[in-house]
Amino acid sequence: MEQYNVTGMSCAACSARVEKAVSGVKGVTSCSVSLLTNSMGVEGNASAEEIIKAVEDAGYGASLRGGKRQVAEDYSRQLKEQQEALEDKESPKLAKRLAASVIVLLILMYFSMGFMMWGWPAPKAFENHLFLGLFEMLLTIIVMIINGRFFINGFRSLMHLAPNMDALVALGAGTAFLYSTVEMFVMINAMGNGDHETVMKYGMNLYFESAAMILTLITIGKLLEAKSKGRTTDALKSLMKLSPKTALLVENGREREVPIEEITVGDVFAVKPGGSIPVDGEVIEGITSVNEAALTGESIPVDKKEGDRVSAATVNQSGYIRCRALRVGEDTTLSQIIKMVSDAAATKAPLARIADKVSGVFVPAVMGIALLTMIGWLIAGQDFTFAIERAITVLVISCPCALGLATPVAIMVGNGVGAKNGILYKTAAGLENLGRTAIVALDKTGTITKGEPEATDILADIDEKEFLRLAATLEKHSEHPLAKAVCREAAKAGIEPQEAGHLEVFPGNGLSAEFEGSMLYGGNPGYIINVMDARRDNKAGAFKDRETLITSCDRLANSGKTPLVFAKDNELLGIIAVADTIKDDSPEAIRQLRGMGLKVVMLTGDNSITAGAIGQKAGVDEVIAGVLPDGKEEVIRSLQKDGRTAMIGDGINDAPALVRADSGIAIGAGTDVAIDAGDIVLVKSRLTDAAAAVRLSRATIRNIHQNLFWAFFYNVICIPLAMGLYGLEMKPMYGAAAMSLSSFFVCMNALRINLIDIYDPKHDKKLRQKRRSDSGTANEGNNGNAGTKVNIEKTGSESKSGGLGGSGRTENNGAITDKDFKDNNTEGKNNMTKTLKVEGMMCEHCEARVKKALEAIDGVESATASHKEGTAVVTLSKDVDDDVLASAVEAQDYKVIR
Repeated sequence: MEQYNVTGMSCAACSARVEKAVSGVKGVTSCSVSLLTNSMGVEGNASAEEIIKAVEDAGYGASLRGGKRQVAEDYSRQLKEQQEALEDKESPKLAKRLAASVIVLLILMYFSMGFMMWGWPAPKAFENHLFLGLFEMLLTIIVMIINGRFFINGFRSLMHLAPNMDALVALGAGTAFLYSTVEMFVMINAMGNGDHETVMKYGMNLYFESAAMILTLITIGKLLEAKSKGRTTDALKSLMKLSPKTALLVENGREREVPIEEITVGDVFAVKPGGSIPVDGEVIEGITSVNEAALTGESIPVDKKEGDRVSAATVNQSGYIRCRALRVGEDTTLSQIIKMVSDAAATKAPLARIADKVSGVFVPAVMGIALLTMIGWLIAGQDFTFAIERAITVLVISCPCALGLATPVAIMVGNGVGAKNGILYKTAAGLENLGRTAIVALDKTGTITKGEPEATDILADIDEKEFLRLAATLEKHSEHPLAKAVCREAAKAGIEPQEAGHLEVFPGNGLSAEFEGSMLYGGNPGYIINVMDARRDNKAGAFKDRETLITSCDRLANSGKTPLVFAKDNELLGIIAVADTIKDDSPEAIRQLRGMGLKVVMLTGDNSITAGAIGQKAGVDEVIAGVLPDGKEEVIRSLQKDGRTAMIGDGINDAPALVRADSGIAIGAGTDVAIDAGDIVLVKSRLTDAAAAVRLSRATIRNIHQNLFWAFFYNVICIPLAMGLYGLEMKPMYGAAAMSLSSFFVCMNALRINLIDIYDPKHDKKLRQKRRSDSGTANEGNNGNAGTKVNIEKTGSESKSGGLGGSGRTENNGAITDKDFKDNNTEGKNNMTKTLKVEGMMCEHCEARVKKALEAIDGVESATASHKEGTAVVTLSKDVDDDVLASAVEAQDYKVIR
């Protein structure tokens, strides 16, 4: 996505006009304009010159923010430009305009209201109505000159046939001024004819003060709006300010302070206690603790030693360290976070499209209503003064800005709150979609569990330390994760493994080695039993027979643990149970997700017994076991039949499933926040952040609904009121006051999101979710890699899983089964396939993006992409034009060879 700065926009009608103009440029696939940040995001292959010309032809200005890749110096300059673009430059200008307008207006109101109505003292000349009228006209002209921007922008938009809010203000104030000027000429003529009665009559109907009051009140509203809009971007601005400006470069053992732009990849830099780390790097000397709250929201310092990674903008709290630069400029973690928040601000949520459509026709509609109001009252027999006053009030009370700001201000604040807590939404649509999720699918390894096996049980028939010494000695040279868990357990007990000889590995079973004149054996129960049987003169010690061994191992396996059995010669030494343990916060996070009415499903490649045990401990609603990596996407596709589905995974192995899901959440990204897959990135590995992300999304959606309701409600109530339909005669100045407060209300309401504790589940509600279909069968094309559902019965806080060797499936209530994936009925189908040659795919993430883009097209049944072959094979249920397929792929920034 290319980012542009846009100038000259003043309301939602302006942003809609720019968006329409740029969307019409050949080669532009999508365009999103943000009135909040005065920015525009454009996707496609159109040139920057064409896009800028389209904006200028629409009556506005535009400039490219920067290229896709930049050196550190260029990036620093661009970051500075972005900071300047976000600075509140409007408020000081508006404050000056307002101060000058108020001074002149007070003088005007003193004579037009105080002197005329309440008899306040004034020079005798003001008793002449013509003199007073001329004085009011001069003061009004001064106010109009001070606020000339309304007229310049408003009439320019009228010339481009795209009227905006400034056009309404200009027409309202201009009409009041023009009407009063015409009356002045009538008074001059009457004065010349000696008709003092006419002079008195028209002297009481001048609207100069209304014109000045309208402009002043609208300026007040604009100032309040600018101030509140500025606060909504505080999070983004604070992120930009975190970027360090200098670094201590180490050259030939000497340190010197240099600008951050001079640091390149591979340079060595030093950081003193209390200093900010300038770029992403790796510690090569020293030990310290680093406060990473700026990036993760976690206030507890993290210990760092040689070999550990550090990130830019984090604070070195204790020790002196030297690091080697790994990522600089726009590649640092901080820069990626800033880019992600900026890009999200430049996109539009689906809810915003409704407001945009209304805003596009709002101003012309209001102008038409004002004209009809005036004609209607004239036909009804009212005089021209009454009719023109109603028309002016309609013009100035109408507010398209509240409609245009309703969604983006809430999205910006929501994004800022998320960024402060290590929750990054890539797009506004991603934030909105997560709040509407009905089902959450969790990858087991690394998401629910720690992703690293640990020894959980030790059943020893000899001294436990001696047992651990022998087991660790045997497993010392094995690279298997279970072997490493045994060695870690021995290390915790202070036991040093020794060297064994004649090591022999039996893949999938176990291993053996010679140690201290004896043979050591370790592995699964079946392997050890076979070894014991082969030696014939088996001595089982406390484990009297194989049945006892099998019973012990089955009990551990049914608890979701993997039993490793060890023997020495003819003696059974004991069992070490190893398991991928559940993270401390996983059960609480799952409880919170279920408390919000979400169905929680765990996906795992484990067998149904182990999976059921872990699912029971975690508290999920459903477990789907035996899911191979390439089958996760099929599972998500099937779950989507029951509602919007979010997938939470590590963002690498789960990339296809994250892309397939309605909301993909990449958890534990750490410094790799630029991960391609997923709509939301969680910097930390805490599953509670996923619950917090859902909670924040829902709060943001609620806020958007409130803003949209206010914006529509305000206009629906106030426009008829201004027309005089309720029997009330509203003065134009009162209409201007109401209009000036409407946008301010929307912005201030959005800022309330900052007050929400996104980790507090006290106010969670179970939302009613709509099912997408009543069918629970899997999509066509599913395969046996997608696993089997494990039924979990819950009684209170207890749950049960199927017994050892069971199928793990006791009912078919629409969940996934082996049969769903193997016995799909494809009879009677006449499918056709097309092959596209695609350039630019470089990894599985690219394949997943192309696949998702193609399968979103009506008529595409399935798609398979290969970055190695450079092709995408599409299966169609009906004929789809080649250009449609190619456009979908090219919208993802890949090239189709036609």
